Amino acid sequence: MTVKINTKDGQIELTDDVIATVVGGATTEIFGVVGMASKAAIKDNFQALLRKENYSKGVVVKTTESGSIVVDVYTVMSYGVKISEVSRNIQERVKFNLENQLGITAETVNVYIQNIKVVGE
Repeated sequence: MTVKINTKDGQIELTDDVIATVVGGATTEIFGVVGMASKAAIKDNFQALLRKENYSKGVVVKTTESGSIVVDVYTVMSYGVKISEVSRNIQERVKFNLENQLGITAETVNVYIQNIKVVGE
Protein backbone atom coordinates (compact mmCIF):
# COMPACT_ATOMS: atom_id res chain seq x y z
CA MET A 1 0.00 0.00 0.00
CA THR A 2 1.25 3.47 -0.77
CA VAL A 3 0.45 6.90 0.59
CA LYS A 4 -0.38 9.42 -2.15
CA ILE A 5 0.26 13.15 -1.73
CA ASN A 6 -1.09 15.61 -4.30
CA THR A 7 1.05 18.69 -4.92
CA LYS A 8 0.79 21.53 -7.43
CA ASP A 9 3.42 19.78 -9.57
CA GLY A 10 1.85 16.31 -9.51
CA GLN A 11 1.35 13.31 -7.28
CA ILE A 12 3.93 11.76 -4.93
CA GLU A 13 3.60 8.13 -3.89
CA LEU A 14 5.38 6.97 -0.73
CA THR A 15 5.74 3.22 -0.30
CA ASP A 16 5.47 1.50 3.06
CA ASP A 17 9.22 0.79 2.95
CA VAL A 18 10.00 4.52 2.87
CA ILE A 19 7.65 5.20 5.75
CA ALA A 20 9.06 2.21 7.67
CA THR A 21 12.62 3.51 7.24
CA VAL A 22 11.67 6.92 8.67
CA VAL A 23 9.67 5.32 11.52
CA GLY A 24 12.44 2.81 12.32
CA GLY A 25 15.13 5.49 12.31
CA ALA A 26 13.07 7.69 14.63
CA THR A 27 12.32 4.80 16.96
CA THR A 28 15.88 3.53 17.34
CA GLU A 29 17.08 7.04 18.33
CA ILE A 30 15.01 6.95 21.52
CA PHE A 31 16.77 6.18 24.81
CA GLY A 32 15.58 2.83 26.13
CA VAL A 33 14.94 1.26 22.73
CA VAL A 34 17.38 -1.55 21.96
CA GLY A 35 16.08 -2.00 18.42
CA MET A 36 13.24 -3.00 16.17
CA ALA A 37 11.67 -6.48 16.15
CA SER A 38 9.70 -8.38 13.56
CA LYS A 39 5.92 -8.01 13.89
CA ALA A 40 5.72 -11.82 13.70
CA ALA A 41 8.53 -12.40 16.23
CA ILE A 42 6.37 -14.31 18.70
CA LYS A 43 4.71 -16.46 16.04
CA ASP A 44 7.98 -17.13 14.22
CA ASN A 45 9.97 -17.51 17.47
CA PHE A 46 12.51 -15.11 15.96
CA GLN A 47 14.05 -12.73 18.50
CA ALA A 48 16.80 -11.05 16.45
CA LEU A 49 16.94 -7.28 16.11
CA LEU A 50 16.20 -5.83 12.68
CA ARG A 51 18.75 -3.86 10.69
CA LYS A 52 17.94 -0.65 8.81
CA GLU A 53 17.16 -2.46 5.57
CA ASN A 54 14.58 -4.66 7.36
CA TYR A 55 12.66 -2.01 9.32
CA SER A 56 9.60 -2.72 7.17
CA LYS A 57 9.23 -6.08 8.98
CA GLY A 58 8.79 -4.22 12.27
CA VAL A 59 6.48 -1.44 11.08
CA VAL A 60 2.91 -1.79 9.84
CA VAL A 61 1.39 1.17 7.98
CA LYS A 62 -2.38 1.40 7.41
CA THR A 63 -4.19 4.18 5.58
CA THR A 64 -7.47 5.44 7.05
CA GLU A 65 -10.50 6.65 5.10
CA SER A 66 -9.67 10.24 6.08
CA GLY A 67 -6.31 10.01 4.29
CA SER A 68 -4.09 9.91 7.38
CA ILE A 69 -2.13 6.87 8.43
CA VAL A 70 -1.97 4.55 11.43
CA VAL A 71 1.48 3.19 12.29
CA ASP A 72 2.23 0.09 14.37
CA VAL A 73 5.81 -0.08 15.68
CA TYR A 74 7.28 -3.33 17.07
CA THR A 75 10.22 -2.72 19.40
CA VAL A 76 12.68 -4.31 21.80
CA MET A 77 13.23 -2.23 24.92
CA SER A 78 15.97 -2.13 27.50
CA TYR A 79 15.41 -3.64 30.94
CA GLY A 80 14.76 -1.06 33.66
CA VAL A 81 13.28 1.75 31.58
CA LYS A 82 9.81 3.14 32.17
CA ILE A 83 7.89 1.57 29.30
CA SER A 84 5.11 4.17 29.25
CA GLU A 85 7.61 7.03 29.00
CA VAL A 86 9.68 5.38 26.26
CA SER A 87 6.51 4.52 24.33
CA ARG A 88 5.26 8.12 24.55
CA ASN A 89 8.66 9.36 23.32
CA ILE A 90 8.46 6.95 20.36
CA GLN A 91 4.97 8.18 19.48
CA GLU A 92 6.01 11.84 19.59
CA ARG A 93 9.24 11.32 17.62
CA VAL A 94 7.58 9.19 14.94
CA LYS A 95 4.78 11.73 14.41
CA PHE A 96 7.30 14.60 14.30
CA ASN A 97 9.64 12.87 11.82
CA LEU A 98 6.81 11.79 9.50
CA GLU A 99 5.47 15.35 9.35
CA ASN A 100 8.86 17.02 8.91
CA GLN A 101 10.56 14.52 6.59
CA LEU A 102 7.66 13.20 4.48
CA GLY A 103 4.88 15.73 5.01
CA ILE A 104 2.33 13.13 6.15
CA THR A 105 0.36 13.07 9.38
CA ALA A 106 0.08 9.96 11.51
CA GLU A 107 -3.32 9.76 13.15
CA THR A 108 -2.17 7.08 15.59
CA VAL A 109 1.16 5.49 16.50
CA ASN A 110 0.79 2.17 18.32
CA VAL A 111 3.86 0.82 20.12
CA TYR A 112 4.21 -2.92 20.71
CA ILE A 113 6.99 -4.32 22.90
CA GLN A 114 8.13 -7.68 21.56
CA ASN A 115 10.97 -8.25 24.02
CA ILE A 116 12.92 -6.78 26.95
CA LYS A 117 16.71 -7.11 26.93
CA VAL A 118 19.29 -6.56 29.63
CA VAL A 119 21.91 -4.28 28.14
CA GLY A 120 25.42 -3.63 29.39
CA GLU A 121 25.96 -6.58 31.72
